[in-house]
Amino acid sequence: MDLLPEETSRMKNKHGFRSLKLVNVAMDDVFAENPVGVEYGRLDNGLFYYVRSNPKPKMRAALALAVKAGSVLEEEDERGVAHIVEHLAFSATAKYTNHDIVKFLESIGAEFGACQNASTSADETIYELLVPVDKPELLSQAISVLAEFSSEVRVSEDDLEKERGAVMEEYRGFRDANGRTQDARWVLMMEGSKYAERLPIGLEKVIRTVSPEIVKQFYLKWYHLHNMAVVAVGDFYDTQRVVELIKIHFGQKVSASGPPPLIPFFPVPSHMEPRFSCFIESESAGVSTQKIFDLSMYSAVMISCKMPVGELRTVKDYRDSLAEAMFQHALNQRFYKISRRKDPPYFSCSCAADVVVRSMKAYMMTSTCKEKGTVEALESMLMEVARVRLYGFSEREISVVRALMMSEIESAYLERDQMQSASLRDEYLQHFLRNEPVIGIEYEAQLQKTILPQITAAEVSKYSENFRTSCSCVIKTVEPRATATVDNLRNAVLKINSLEEEKSISPWGDEHIPEEIVSKKPDPGSIVHQFEFSNIGVTELLLSNGMRVCYKCTDFLDDQSNEGAFSAVEGAFFFNGWMLLLQSNGGALCFGGLPRIDSLSGVSVLFTGFTYGGLSELSENEYFSCSMGSTIAGEIGVFGYRPSMLMDMLAGKRAEVGTKLGAYMRTFSGDCSPSDLETALQLVYQLFTTNVEPGEEVKIVMQMAEEAIRAQERDPYTAFANRVRELNYGNSYFFRPIRIRDLRKVDPRKACEYFNNCFKDPSTFTLVIVGNLDSAAARPLILQYLGGIPKPPEPTLHFNRDDLRGLPFTFPATIIREVVRSPMVEAQCSVQLGFPVELKNDAMMEEIHFVGFLSKLLETKIMQVLRFKYGQVYSVGVSVFLGGNKPSRVGDMRGDISISFSCDPDISWTLVDLALNEISRLQEEGPSDQDVSTILEIEQRAHEMGLQENYYWLDRILRSYQSRVYSGDVGASFEIQDEGRSKVREALRPSTAQLALQRILPFPCRQQYSVVVLMPHTSRLELLKSVFQSTRNKYGRDAKILVGIGGLTVLALSLWRYSRSTLKS
Repeated sequence: MDLLPEETSRMKNKHGFRSLKLVNVAMDDVFAENPVGVEYGRLDNGLFYYVRSNPKPKMRAALALAVKAGSVLEEEDERGVAHIVEHLAFSATAKYTNHDIVKFLESIGAEFGACQNASTSADETIYELLVPVDKPELLSQAISVLAEFSSEVRVSEDDLEKERGAVMEEYRGFRDANGRTQDARWVLMMEGSKYAERLPIGLEKVIRTVSPEIVKQFYLKWYHLHNMAVVAVGDFYDTQRVVELIKIHFGQKVSASGPPPLIPFFPVPSHMEPRFSCFIESESAGVSTQKIFDLSMYSAVMISCKMPVGELRTVKDYRDSLAEAMFQHALNQRFYKISRRKDPPYFSCSCAADVVVRSMKAYMMTSTCKEKGTVEALESMLMEVARVRLYGFSEREISVVRALMMSEIESAYLERDQMQSASLRDEYLQHFLRNEPVIGIEYEAQLQKTILPQITAAEVSKYSENFRTSCSCVIKTVEPRATATVDNLRNAVLKINSLEEEKSISPWGDEHIPEEIVSKKPDPGSIVHQFEFSNIGVTELLLSNGMRVCYKCTDFLDDQSNEGAFSAVEGAFFFNGWMLLLQSNGGALCFGGLPRIDSLSGVSVLFTGFTYGGLSELSENEYFSCSMGSTIAGEIGVFGYRPSMLMDMLAGKRAEVGTKLGAYMRTFSGDCSPSDLETALQLVYQLFTTNVEPGEEVKIVMQMAEEAIRAQERDPYTAFANRVRELNYGNSYFFRPIRIRDLRKVDPRKACEYFNNCFKDPSTFTLVIVGNLDSAAARPLILQYLGGIPKPPEPTLHFNRDDLRGLPFTFPATIIREVVRSPMVEAQCSVQLGFPVELKNDAMMEEIHFVGFLSKLLETKIMQVLRFKYGQVYSVGVSVFLGGNKPSRVGDMRGDISISFSCDPDISWTLVDLALNEISRLQEEGPSDQDVSTILEIEQRAHEMGLQENYYWLDRILRSYQSRVYSGDVGASFEIQDEGRSKVREALRPSTAQLALQRILPFPCRQQYSVVVLMPHTSRLELLKSVFQSTRNKYGRDAKILVGIGGLTVLALSLWRYSRSTLKS
């Protein structure tokens, strides 16, 4: 039997790219000023417009209003006003009041936050909408909303007072460890320019006290139609009709300020001598993800070199931008290899270049390192750039990067018909705001195909000159405790400069890279059974080694924004666009696998394999070692090669595979472009056939883990999250976070042995593949690399789902109201309100869907109360955890629903009671018809969007296999779940929603719940001061405090003040 596939349409397309003609261009050829492929023009009142038809996603339009007005235009008494205007736009306009814009958009399925949002930066403000257009009037109404933003925002005393609390809470959210670090870096970089004192979030004093007159003055002055553009990209059958709608809604608008104001240009001064700062940050962030690779958990070094923004007008400018991108890729690959060495100077390091503000571009390098390791990391970073200046990159390094970039443009070209409307919208926004040319993907592919092979290693290497410390360089370290000084940093710079001048730096040594991932191709397996499930368009293969493979062919393109939706299948799933947490990894720390040096945006094939039996089967003595299995094995190399070597082997290919050890399942997940499916399946084959042995890499892993744990112990949010977990899920070892003492008990050999066994027996795994597949081409690859995985002589980690050991989940049986106090640099407050959930087995399918609807209802209604009515929160989140039981096919399902928000510490308990009151009201009176209609519409629109996305189909098929109704027929299981959704949608009315709230939550809700509030640690002095505090203004207290105990408090406060003052010197 001939296993070679015939040439498919996809392969023909691939050949189409390879036969794409090169272009004959001169370097001084100038790009057209007008964007390609879009209806582009200007109304008589000065407004620019961009309109383009694009079918992805179907029956949706991505809209935007861009305003060339940001925080840099503010006067001293306006600091924060640009951002306040953005908030007010959604609150009240001439036609809408009391957040009716938000309510209207949600009523048509455009969810607040996800589909209607805005952002304010130093130079511009952008309003974005993603709306359905399957009804003629919807697009017109959405464009009319943007027109209201342009000139009809209402600024009354009442409107402003309602929005102050939400803006203040957003401000408070920016004052955590990450926010302070970023702000300090910004001020240091922008020193000497107006940008330094115009952070978009503004000043607390202005947010609390600015008058409506000042806000209105800013709005009327800078929101001028000459400085605005409206962008509409969507599934339009007639773009001229859309242009007419823009003319109808915007054409009669007139800017109140008369002639358009001149937008000032604010330069950022250059400087020959580098600037230094040693920033002390006693807290760390990112604990919620519990990933060791979260950069905010470590000491860090940041190097920025500033230059004026250049133009991108000619072919030569474009060629230079490609060479610059190649430089960044090549240097990042070196940084990654250094980070994986024995005793590396840093855990991670990367470089990038970006236009930071209108007048300045920054070339940046950032590394994370161990505590007390910042000087060593700085020296290594500077030395690597100096090495490039001395010797350049090798031809092999450049060939790897060239292949990578050629692969990226090839995928973009082949998948040009799958481009999402939001991505095209962003291109046109950059054309308006940054004068970036829009030349079309077809011409850009020709240009890159022509130019990339011509760019030499010498051309690429010259970009190392941009990182000279004489190029307006700013060097900043961030540490939890002061170890490095400015003199240390200055001496490190002098040391590397001296070594470079003396040419005492050795050349880079390339390592040998194997040609093939799989050195010896396995003998293909065979198909034992094949099943077609036409109702969902999938094919299932039972292979000769026992692995079950299910694939669905689509023509969807998923971008990286969906990353994570399929990479942690046991951790969460999407209920018609809403995430429900099913299982837990407890307190385990997690690594990623091989970091993405290149973006995998544009992947078209997603896959996940799973089997039952995970960490819940382990005893406490085994748990801590085995839970580190993925982390340790990932650093050693789970595919038969060190990660740094595999990175080079995968150059030019778009494929990734990662693993996860969960409570009840072991999974591997991946993504790839259609043309790299073979590479992805080879990685899966290597995963199952590689025997990982602990080596010197273990030392790096354990060092990173220890640093991460120490960082979490300094973080107030760690103490908060740990206490919530302990109260709601019990204080078992599984939910308890790993401590240093636990880490020191980890046996790397046992961890690797467990990991090897987790991915050894293919007969226990079910693999689901969804994406742009050609069945004829994919099946031989499936047989060879999946069917060719050898089955061990004895079953390995073979479990029945009904016999798994359940987690020790125990939600408190009484009311718990508790405060967690923690020392903070600036006062923060976070609230988590939780309720137990128990779903009965006899109506499980419907109950799960009810939970999804009710969680969105609770989120919407509590948001309306806490933000839109009282204006005291920025956002409200509702999450569902249903992992209190093992995934058995019998028995009830237990878990919890949690409501979370951050707020002013002084009013936290008041807001808790307001939230409880709203839930009680919904249980006793039920929601309104409009509430139910809105939730149904949001869910339906999310469902429609999901049907056009690979990750959504992947998740639904996986859930069909993992459903308790699954008995061998995935199509039938899928239909039962779909029927459950339909039944709930048909039944959902105010009365049924009310009954479901009574049935699923404790009723009344005040009889059983837990609430934990994170508060700043309050010193005795502050308690005394609070007694005399005026009650006339309960928001008047300055939150900028640093507390602790005894002399440590005084020392920490002085260090904090010192770091702040050095930023201004």
